[in-house]
Amino acid sequence: EIVFMILLMGILAGCGKDADSAKGDSIEILNVSYDPTREFYAKYNELFAKHWKEQGGQDVNVTQSHGGSGSQARSVIEGNEADVVTLALAHDITAIEENGLIDSGWMEEFDGSSAPYTSTIVFLVRKGNEKNIQDWDDLVKDGVEVITPNPKTSGGACWNFLAAWAYWQEKDGNDEEATKEYMKKLYQNVLVLDSGARGATNTFVENEQGDVLVAWENEAYLSMEEHPDEYEIVTPSVSILAQPSVAVVDSNAKAHGTKEAAEAYLKYLYSDEAQRLAGENYYRPSNEAILEEFSDQFHLDMNLVTIDDFGGWDEAYNKYFNDDAVFDQIYGQ
Repeated sequence: EIVFMILLMGILAGCGKDADSAKGDSIEILNVSYDPTREFYAKYNELFAKHWKEQGGQDVNVTQSHGGSGSQARSVIEGNEADVVTLALAHDITAIEENGLIDSGWMEEFDGSSAPYTSTIVFLVRKGNEKNIQDWDDLVKDGVEVITPNPKTSGGACWNFLAAWAYWQEKDGNDEEATKEYMKKLYQNVLVLDSGARGATNTFVENEQGDVLVAWENEAYLSMEEHPDEYEIVTPSVSILAQPSVAVVDSNAKAHGTKEAAEAYLKYLYSDEAQRLAGENYYRPSNEAILEEFSDQFHLDMNLVTIDDFGGWDEAYNKYFNDDAVFDQIYGQ
């Protein structure tokens, strides 16, 4: 009986350990994110650590994980114990929710459909723009080598695809077959189909392949900052409002005893300090007043379609990116 009681006490102590771990002097959070957020979150984590120490007296250590957004979502579904996910598109978070790891209603948990910053899709070309690339039409010309990642693994690549699709739909009067032909020509010109946005940037910038990189706006600006006088940004006549989404991975955070800190970590992204930091890292702040502070940096009157123009992410993903959907049909040809 004594042995049984000792075992029972050990089991109960073990059960309570995770739930109470947040009450110690320090706490750890894992942020599973998409490719081009490395630099932003490295700085944001310091900002949040200072805030959390002041608020709760606790040290917080945030570990980052980066990759193609679709791949990152699958890693969480398969057991990567993220406390929070900060991914490239809502569909990837919904996939985690559908596997029971995130509570329903996550999109309403934070402002702006849980998108604390936005971006868009632009072209990055080499200084001088030798091929005179000005719009999506120029990407289907013979001899133009395009770099864009794979929509099957990269969230940014899905935004790229939809921005191009919107342009040709508008141009062709919604003739879907004509748009498919243009998209087929575009992907025939793709030199390398990397698994994530950062990989595509490295192919274009570090390996010096291709004439044009179809890129997140923030990624294009970062390349220009790191390689002054080597690149130019070209803004296409039609692009898309890209809304990276964030969510607490509720089942993991509860098990780790980090739910309160995880929620605070995402909520603080909306603070003035974090919004300005987002702008400084070339993301568009969701706070309109702070976005205006960056009006010299961003082209704020771009012609942007939204995911709602495609019926929302569930409809768009089913139509364009699921197995045997439009992208597979185009790329298979």
